[in-house]
Amino acid sequence: MTRRLVRTGIQLAALTTLVFVTVFFLDTRYRVLPQAIHSHLPLHHEGLVITDITVQTCSTLNPLSKCMLDQKKWHRVEKDLYLGTGWVSKAYVHIKRKREEELKTEDRVVVDVRTGKLDPAIGEKTQAAERWESRPAGIWIKRSLKRHASDSKRAVTAVDVLFGADAVEPRPGWELVKNGALHLETGKESRDPRLSIRRGAVPKHEKPIPKIRKDGKYKIMQISDLHLSTGLGACRDPEPKGANGGHCDADPRTLEFVERVLDEEKPDFVVLSGDQVNGDTAPDVQSALFKIIGPLAERKIPHAAIFGNHDDEGTLSRHAQMDLYDSLPYSLSEPGPNTIEGVGNYFVEIQAHSSKHSALTIYFLDTHSYSPDEVHYRGYDWLKPNQINWFKTTAEGLKEAHSHYSHKHLNMAFIHIPLPEYGNPDNERVGNWTEPITAPTFNTHFKDALVEYEVKAVSCGHDHVNDYCSLAKDNVTGDPEIWMCYAGGSGFGGYGGYNNYHRRLRVFEIDTNQARITTWKRLEYGDIGARLDEQIIVDSGQVQSANRE
Repeated sequence: MTRRLVRTGIQLAALTTLVFVTVFFLDTRYRVLPQAIHSHLPLHHEGLVITDITVQTCSTLNPLSKCMLDQKKWHRVEKDLYLGTGWVSKAYVHIKRKREEELKTEDRVVVDVRTGKLDPAIGEKTQAAERWESRPAGIWIKRSLKRHASDSKRAVTAVDVLFGADAVEPRPGWELVKNGALHLETGKESRDPRLSIRRGAVPKHEKPIPKIRKDGKYKIMQISDLHLSTGLGACRDPEPKGANGGHCDADPRTLEFVERVLDEEKPDFVVLSGDQVNGDTAPDVQSALFKIIGPLAERKIPHAAIFGNHDDEGTLSRHAQMDLYDSLPYSLSEPGPNTIEGVGNYFVEIQAHSSKHSALTIYFLDTHSYSPDEVHYRGYDWLKPNQINWFKTTAEGLKEAHSHYSHKHLNMAFIHIPLPEYGNPDNERVGNWTEPITAPTFNTHFKDALVEYEVKAVSCGHDHVNDYCSLAKDNVTGDPEIWMCYAGGSGFGGYGGYNNYHRRLRVFEIDTNQARITTWKRLEYGDIGARLDEQIIVDSGQVQSANRE
């Protein structure tokens, strides 16, 4: 079972930077008094309901033009609808809300929202007593005729803004408003802002408890370097060149690939191993991130994420993104302890099918971003001693519990930036070594700690067109120690311009009956149904040579 770690004041502060959480905040800042005192209040949601929605536009050239309405009456959703691309304009959605106990008889509650140039009533077969009301930017709202509509499941309780024609809303209870994007001023570049609304309370969802299947097997899909954008995104180095008349939208093509393999492989667990988001092309990180969470939530696949060097180059910090992951259905992601460096140092236990004993432990570590000491160590950052100590202490502390498992317990690990040992030319390799590895030049020897605590395989991302598994061996005995694998880059928003490279992802299948780990890759184009470079890397609990008889 995933260890739940205490959130810190720093993490809570980061949480408030999420616009989604800013809107969510309007459900939690006021506590509803016990039912015994306010028995008339509905039980399906807490606190606040939306009574009006509007858009306020202002000029960046006019200092007297303000994008903030009366703060005593209106709450602003802190996302510029132009996402900074409006040369002379900004625009913000504002919502008016009230606590339910403050609603008066004459108050009207928003029960539906649409967007479009025409009155939605034109397309309705019957004329409802509740009329559609026009608001700026093509927003239409329908409000109840009386206050009692707040008792209805129709009542809108939160509003958010997502961006892009391919926007996805994976949060339970939320839905994208029908009929598309808001209508902003003509002549301005638009990121297709779309309203998303929630009705009722924040749905409660339990964290899934991942378990080995009845047949003793468990399949993990590693998806790395998606490089998703806000909006469709531009393809980089697409292969084959010139396909589809040269037209290629990065994110739709990436997600079509991922969803196809999800449906074919039917993984039990998905690891998002960093650079899910391309920071410089994702001015709204939330919209980009939701695009991969949506397919996983739809298929009810448990998943866990770590960060790459590009994830937090946009609008949300690592802490803010991790709290967003942590709030989403089927996510097992955690920020990890605040006493060590990085965000996302944690582990997940995969339970045996017929008991609560752990059959497989998966460790996740934050490999940070760029070197903090470019003068002496150019390139990328490294795992810190306190992270390694945390891993050792954690692994040591789990040994006793793991000893009660009836079969051979297995350990794996996932990181984003490769370890220096990935570049040992003397290692056995299966797969493509196409570009120089970009591991940190300072080695804190985390590989040795993994070997010491019997982690049989570690897999990374980062170098998009390297997709090999490399076998490290004991320097004295020559015995196999650990397999170090790459996932290969999955996303068309990231580079891939080497040797006609086709995007790919990696699959691991664990057979607990045999204490065996098998791995292979799947391609976006070409022989898309084949398992590329399939190999057994662990058998009977022991790391296996690629060249065994």
